[in-house]
Amino acid sequence: MGAIRLINLRKDYGKENVIPNLNLDIVDGSFTVLVGPSGCGKSTTLRMIAGLEKPTGGQILIDGVDVANMAPGKRDLAMVFQNYALYPTMTVRRNIEFGLINKKVPKAKRDNLIDDVCEIVGLTPYLDRKPANLSGGQRQRVALARAMVKEPKVFLMDEPLSNLDAKLRASMRVELIELHKRLKTTFIYVTHDQTEAMSMGDVIVLMNKGIIMQQSSPKDMYHNPENTFAAQFIGTPPMNIVDSLVPGISIGFRPEKVAFAGDGSAALVLNGTIVTKEQLGAEYNYSVATAEGKIMVKSEDDQEPGACRLFVRPEHLFAFDREGKRTGMSEAILARLPRV
Repeated sequence: MGAIRLINLRKDYGKENVIPNLNLDIVDGSFTVLVGPSGCGKSTTLRMIAGLEKPTGGQILIDGVDVANMAPGKRDLAMVFQNYALYPTMTVRRNIEFGLINKKVPKAKRDNLIDDVCEIVGLTPYLDRKPANLSGGQRQRVALARAMVKEPKVFLMDEPLSNLDAKLRASMRVELIELHKRLKTTFIYVTHDQTEAMSMGDVIVLMNKGIIMQQSSPKDMYHNPENTFAAQFIGTPPMNIVDSLVPGISIGFRPEKVAFAGDGSAALVLNGTIVTKEQLGAEYNYSVATAEGKIMVKSEDDQEPGACRLFVRPEHLFAFDREGKRTGMSEAILARLPRV
């Protein structure tokens, strides 16, 4: 079991409050991703769960037991760091085995655990090598294997792929997803990369300034943002937000939901000028200047820079109030939108 509950969790650094009052439930066996901009509190939260940071207040429950004042080694967790934290003078086998030796695990069991885990993560041919003779991806697998042999309740991962190149990051994402499915253990993963969050997590916890802005599945996070922060953090390019169309209301719409031609069903029509065009394989990203500000369009249509019209259907529009919170899209709001 690896269910985690954070209750009124708080963290201060001197006079600076970085986590004001965090309440979060992480379901046993889930792949939960904490995501947000730098300084949002995601790594601090992870480190408090791990016991590497002491909370200023609140509770950290693991399977109902408050571990807020418990030593890290007694929490039955394993952490994978961004920099791998391998011992450079030890072989792969010794790096993986080191923690088991400290726990006085018998040699026969150590050997069986190491053999099983290295087979899973593809390290068997490299057991006698030292970290300096491994690639970045192989070093990351060693860090994972070292965590796996502990057979923990929970795996904690703090931006473990950030030091890898783009191609290797993509392949390691797939490997981590497959590893989670095989182990069926709770994974808590911290990243600032929304692509990692959206592709890997069962549950995404989007944070900003120590506050949870939205907690949901990746699909719901994208299609049903609860506020403008979620709407603009998730998505590439981010959601367009226009403040000048309806008094007290911001109108949002995804770039891929904007069309360059309409059939009369559009609820919003804007005149604009294509300023830039970026080709991304079969799609293009356009930056369009309008009287309401810059609008991003993501489309397979090959348009040339110059004058254009933009069309958005009513079902693709979102409404947000003055505080940036999602509100209902009413007929009264739709009636105020331009259909020039």
